Amino acid sequence: MHILVLLMGLMTAANAQTPAPQKGPARTIKMVVLGDSLSAGYGLPADAAFPVRLQKALEAKGIKVEMTNAGVSGDTASGGRERLDWSVAEGTDAVIVELGANDALRGIDPAVTRAALSDIITKLQARKIAVLLCGMLAPPNYGSEYAAKFNAIYPDLSKSLGVPLYPFFLDGVAANPKINQADGMHPTAEGVDIVVKNILPTVEAFLGALSGQRS
Repeated sequence: MHILVLLMGLMTAANAQTPAPQKGPARTIKMVVLGDSLSAGYGLPADAAFPVRLQKALEAKGIKVEMTNAGVSGDTASGGRERLDWSVAEGTDAVIVELGANDALRGIDPAVTRAALSDIITKLQARKIAVLLCGMLAPPNYGSEYAAKFNAIYPDLSKSLGVPLYPFFLDGVAANPKINQADGMHPTAEGVDIVVKNILPTVEAFLGALSGQRS
């Protein structure tokens, strides 16, 4: 009886000293920001562009990301669709779609913008690439009817295609002259940091869901 108790005690002590298995390093997520001048970093140093600042913010949270800035100044949603295949390389895990601001500025038919964004999302989904859609709001100069049709594009696509939505990319920055460049449309470096701070929880949740699906 005493020997059995002794053996059980030794086994308990051995188990207590056994270190827990260490998890391997988290896999680096390959992400592309497919956008226009707002994400390309128009008028800013390269290291102040949205994708660069977002990557740094994610890394500070312990999230490893290999980020590609596929922003093209002046691009419309249709332009993004045309260059999709070569802008988003094979092996990409996730794409943030930030397009539509130039469509709204030019008064492009919202049906055209909607179709282009829908095509982008469905093509990425067919490639098993996760998508986060960033919304945009139309300026008031084309009237309330145009704005209503344009603004509805993003929540509608988010719902119908099952992708997460960040409702307004320039939330907290738009129309504030202190954090926009002289043109009144493009954020300063400080403005980009505010965009990143505001969108970060949404991106974290997006990547967390992605990691859960692929773990």
